Amino acid sequence: MHSLSIFGTSSDAGKSTLSFALTYLLHKEGIKVAPFKAQNVSNNSVVTDLNTGEIAIPQAFAAEAIGLQTTPLFNPILLKSGSKNSAHLIINGQSLQDTDVWSYYKNLDKLKPIVKKAFKSLQREYECIVAEGAGSPVELNLMDKDLSNLYVAKKFNTKIILVADIERGGVFASIYGVYNLLPKKLRKNVIGVIVNKFRGDLRLFDKGVTIIEKEFGIKVLGVVPYLPFNLGFEDAASLMGYKQDISKAIIKVAVIKLPHISNFTDFEPLVADSEIELNFITTPSEAEHYDLLILPGSKRVFDDLLWLREQGFKKILQDTNKKLFAICGGYEMMFERLIDKSGVESQKESLNGFSRLKGEVVFQTNKVLTKGCYNLFGTMCSGYEIHYGRTKKRAKKAKNFYGTFIHGIFECDGLREKIFKEINPQYQGYNFKNYKQKAIADFAKHIQEHIELDYILERLNNDTHKPDNSTAGLPY
Repeated sequence: MHSLSIFGTSSDAGKSTLSFALTYLLHKEGIKVAPFKAQNVSNNSVVTDLNTGEIAIPQAFAAEAIGLQTTPLFNPILLKSGSKNSAHLIINGQSLQDTDVWSYYKNLDKLKPIVKKAFKSLQREYECIVAEGAGSPVELNLMDKDLSNLYVAKKFNTKIILVADIERGGVFASIYGVYNLLPKKLRKNVIGVIVNKFRGDLRLFDKGVTIIEKEFGIKVLGVVPYLPFNLGFEDAASLMGYKQDISKAIIKVAVIKLPHISNFTDFEPLVADSEIELNFITTPSEAEHYDLLILPGSKRVFDDLLWLREQGFKKILQDTNKKLFAICGGYEMMFERLIDKSGVESQKESLNGFSRLKGEVVFQTNKVLTKGCYNLFGTMCSGYEIHYGRTKKRAKKAKNFYGTFIHGIFECDGLREKIFKEINPQYQGYNFKNYKQKAIADFAKHIQEHIELDYILERLNNDTHKPDNSTAGLPY
């Protein structure tokens, strides 16, 4: 069986969610399948099982949805925000160094063997690898530097599905342009295109399907109606697209949207909670209208702390009458002093925190990467830690304040109930695990109902099919 590459005809076309859905559907068909992305650029990562490293959320999410143990093999290269024009490089789940973009591309040939080894390791265990691409696969000035799209597709002769976002407009140009700019060898491996995020009556696009198939020579595998999916957020852009029903909300929660916010999947259980109205804010004046403030994780703790001061958040964050929950980087900012003599996150050796908690946070060069079950504020919770800062306790409670290094804690029903009942005794709570399982199954079913899965399976299993491209290239 061939492995499968998912290429977007633009950024944010829905590659991550469709990659997850196809992985899930192939698994349901009895195929031994695994998710993969050669290189991810994201501040949103999670610790893998057995504490072997960290990978980006989409691959971890797809793996967990089908019961796979997560591993750095699913995402061998991860880039996070660094200082100025640099990026923090993570290889096989382990932090290495900050690198500038030019140096990264200059040393790209040294990274290809890492991708190759990871992919081949997975091939030995799985029948099909669903490899998510990155951005557009035909950025002409970067095609020789493309690991996630062209390198994987060429090296492993994957079949290819294009994903086009009709919501943003220009769908015909994006499909035609990407397909015809692909190397000829790869065009032969294109199974077809999925037109994503359609709104309205599907019959209105019948002529569009005919144009793409007859005049472009590309099979339309499906037109997928838009359906909100508030899980597996890959980046801040996807997070800001969440949809929430607040008609029954009784508690208002605000997350301060830091410039380098990380691990924002922490808030998925709050988005899904019908009793919570969740918003992201950037000014102190907005904060006054909420029952609880959340200071989230940050990839650049020193920079975001300075930003908070510049925006005028100091007074409200120090106000012990204001209920505040701080997570990881946000937790570190609440201490009296942050010390970074090794320059792990900043060229500043130290910086004053907001002093809601006594003591200091010391940044060390070795990163804490752990996943497990923790006793937090009297409740047992599953979660994970990703941080350089060290202090005496991984969690602290004070007047109107909860703080912890642990991510993923709002998935704990008991902890959510404890916190929100203190704010409003009428809060009932819900079972997030059951919600998540149902949301995943419902979304995958929605995709299956609108794509030709049998045809995709046929092409993955059959290498002899040749598409009719006799009219490809004709103008519309």
